[in-house]
This record gives sequence, structure tokens and C-alpha cells, in this order.
Amino acid sequence: VYHRAVVNEVAALVAGHRVVVVGMAWNPNCGRARRALDTAGIEHQYHEIGSYVSKWKERLAVKLWSGWPTYPQVFVDGVLIGGADQTEAAVREGRLS
Repeated sequence: VYHRAVVNEVAALVAGHRVVVVGMAWNPNCGRARRALDTAGIEHQYHEIGSYVSKWKERLAVKLWSGWPTYPQVFVDGVLIGGADQTEAAVREGRLS
């Protein structure tokens, strides 16, 4: 697996925590997802992988592993629910309580 260490690290976080947000620095959508969870009082683990100018290969490996093309990637109970839009919708609809 391409960049196995990063993928294994993310997989371990997803397996060990109910809600995990995998993101990157400078991406406003990562902040949106985290704010939605924080506002709803939903505890989550955040894992940042570089920024727009660093660690793009590692982020690509996670994208290939998860099948989701963008960041953030939000996992709930081991399942990828999507990005910021999907997280905000899930919080609004009460699906993450």
C-alpha cells in the first residue's frame, strides 16, 4: 500500500474512536466539519495531514484507501460519512447524537 504508515495510522484512529475527522491545514472545510461537531457537543478525534504545500502524497494515499476524493474525511463508527457538507447535514438531522 502506498504510504502504508499514514494509512495504518488513520485506520487505527478510525477503529479506536467513534468520530474521526481527517483533515489538512488551511482547508476551511476541515474547520467547518469540526465546528459542526463541536457545536453539537460531539467528541471527535482530529488528525491533520499536511497542508496545501506539504504531504500531498500521504493525503492521496488516504484518499485511495477511503475512496473519498476530498478533505475533510469524517468517519463515524468506522464508516466514512463524507466531508463537511455531509457532517453538517448529519448533525442538523440528529444522526450523530
